[in-house]
Amino acid sequence: MHAPTEPLPELWSAAAIDNPYPIYDYWRAVQPIRRTGSDWQMFRYADVQAILRDPRFGADRVQSDPQWLTTTGLAPLFEARANMMLFTDPPDHTRLRTLVHRAFTPRVVESYRPLVQRIVDELLDAAAVRGEIELIGEFAYPLPVTVIAHMLGVPVDMHDQFRCWSDSLAAFIGGAARPEAEVLPAALKAVLEMSDFFLALVAERRRVPRDDLLSALAQAEDGGDRLSEQELVANSILLLLAGHETTTNLVGNGTLALLRHPDQFAMLRDHPELTASAIEELLRYDSPVQLTSRRALVDIEFHGHRIEAGQTVTVFIGSANRDPAQYEDPARLDLTRSDVRHLSFGHGSHYCLGAPLARLEGQVAIGALVRRFPNARLLDERIVWRDNFALRGVQSLRLAL
Repeated sequence: MHAPTEPLPELWSAAAIDNPYPIYDYWRAVQPIRRTGSDWQMFRYADVQAILRDPRFGADRVQSDPQWLTTTGLAPLFEARANMMLFTDPPDHTRLRTLVHRAFTPRVVESYRPLVQRIVDELLDAAAVRGEIELIGEFAYPLPVTVIAHMLGVPVDMHDQFRCWSDSLAAFIGGAARPEAEVLPAALKAVLEMSDFFLALVAERRRVPRDDLLSALAQAEDGGDRLSEQELVANSILLLLAGHETTTNLVGNGTLALLRHPDQFAMLRDHPELTASAIEELLRYDSPVQLTSRRALVDIEFHGHRIEAGQTVTVFIGSANRDPAQYEDPARLDLTRSDVRHLSFGHGSHYCLGAPLARLEGQVAIGALVRRFPNARLLDERIVWRDNFALRGVQSLRLAL
């Protein structure tokens, strides 16, 4: 690959958030395994997949100076993150996942289809009356947050509060393009408030269990093992956050991609039987999660590079999903593309627990939107993306219906 005719934006810049794919194309071709200071970056599909499934790379990448945490008062924030299964390794990860996964089996998730369909219909009915919709705030966000709130058994009418908390925590966990001095205090406030919220609910569920996920987690046992109170609260926070973050971005990014490719929009409209495969292609084309990271647990030789124990490896899922070694003409959106093995839900032991739910919500939401509003068109001349490189999603999306 030749050098770009114009300077490439820095990876974490606002310009890169708008469109990271030319940057991925460059590094994947020129330096697919890239050393940055003491850490590493991986851009090829095969390398990203290999790192994610290799047990020598751990998900426990929360490394902070205890004295600094105590001095700054940020210890509760980092302790909560360390107790989330997303950031744990076996045997803790295996134990936590075993206790939680029962709520996300394909059979259980499929039982939520009528609920998802009802919420989608209600939201689109309201939009039809208005003749237009702000897709993120009025559809892509309310749908999954209502579903996960229903599953957990938390008050659905707290949408606005959930979004405020989630935005602050997503900036911390996902890596916002804002200074730490702004991100960390907001994330600490969010985690303290969410902890108080879930502690009160957990205490109530232990007294009077209900038919919801929070009660199930509070009562869950596996071989005599139970979630500690800290684990229960941290993973309830994680489920609320992860339960809508990916799906909101899937619906937003996917709808935008279809509207920018009218031929593919028309194909899905005329062939609704393609909906399931279309969601996989939309996940590949513009992944809601662009990257994740792992920490080397031992010294590792990787394709001639020595990765030392303790070093962090950032794997770019968005780049892997556009790798021409894996997909023919990867920059083209093609809803008929077969065998789409994207990495948008991760890979290996940390494969996304909620993937079946996200797929169901995406299929019902985008399928209904295309079917009911075949002439939908964008009203925004310029698309504004959220200032979060890792969790890719549009800030708003106004459509005429």
